[in-house]
Amino acid sequence: MKHWINRTLAATAVVAGMGLATAFAQTPVTFQLNWTAGGPNAGFAAAVGEGYYKAAGLDVTVVQGNGSGNTAQLVASGRSQLAYADAVAVSQLIAKGAPMRIVATVYQSNPNSVNALKKTGIKSLADLKGKKVGVPAGSSQGPMLPLLLKANGLKESDMTLINMPVAAMVPSLLQGQVDAILGSLDAYQIQLEMQGAELTNFPFADHGVPTVATSIFASNDFIKQNPEVLKKFIAASLKGWSFALDNPTKAIEHVKTLFPDVNVKLATAELAAITPLFCSGGAKFIGKAEDAHWTRTQALLSEVKLLPEGQDPKSYYTNEYLPADGEMRACK
Repeated sequence: MKHWINRTLAATAVVAGMGLATAFAQTPVTFQLNWTAGGPNAGFAAAVGEGYYKAAGLDVTVVQGNGSGNTAQLVASGRSQLAYADAVAVSQLIAKGAPMRIVATVYQSNPNSVNALKKTGIKSLADLKGKKVGVPAGSSQGPMLPLLLKANGLKESDMTLINMPVAAMVPSLLQGQVDAILGSLDAYQIQLEMQGAELTNFPFADHGVPTVATSIFASNDFIKQNPEVLKKFIAASLKGWSFALDNPTKAIEHVKTLFPDVNVKLATAELAAITPLFCSGGAKFIGKAEDAHWTRTQALLSEVKLLPEGQDPKSYYTNEYLPADGEMRACK
């Protein structure tokens, strides 16, 4: 009898242990970024560091990127399934049939900007005529350039556009190899200013390009096969971004922990620079672009053939996997 009881207890313990293991199993998720790690990724790093993903049952691996265009292509080709990139680059591929959908929008306005050294004498976008302008390969600035030019009465032939690697953008401007770059307020501009550059900046959003911007998106297969995982990932990510907005110093510490090579001073400046983008574009909640903003974006982009005319904006995105409005952080 004693041996029977011992065997029964042992078996019960094994079953209980298996149950606990199952209860605490973490679903692996790989998340592809649009860019190298820094302030623009602080919310995701905070979600890792503060345990929000883990509490949701997710084991998230964050992978660095090298441009929104490249990241969008990774998902379109099936090499990644869940990612973060500029909504324009993603929507263009969706319009061409790429099986993916935007599921949450973090930047409600585009961070892209034309950056020029003050000493070049460029005081308006019209002054780009006859100038050499650097364009980052594989990033969102290139595809959006026609919209910026049309809104400001310019043509590509008015200037010399030079495609270059992302890493060459800042040194090329500082060394005078180009007169201006298609940069951004959340990366290139900060890098330049930290090196002492005096700049004149022309944000796309303030010069005729107020479009839906950096967003979480996923392949249709991932969405179909992992709807609950996607909901948990988005909710935990938005919780991470809320934490980052309230605790920027701690959030950057999480970025540094996740990616030890990160420059803390630079990342801190990047996070401060992007903060106004979260509640622009008529947003009511952080993480959710309103339907009207998508409609404006579709209209603007179709004017310059970046998106097809007559396309239903809802073909690019879905709000189905967002938390309920009452569970999201409201824009003040």
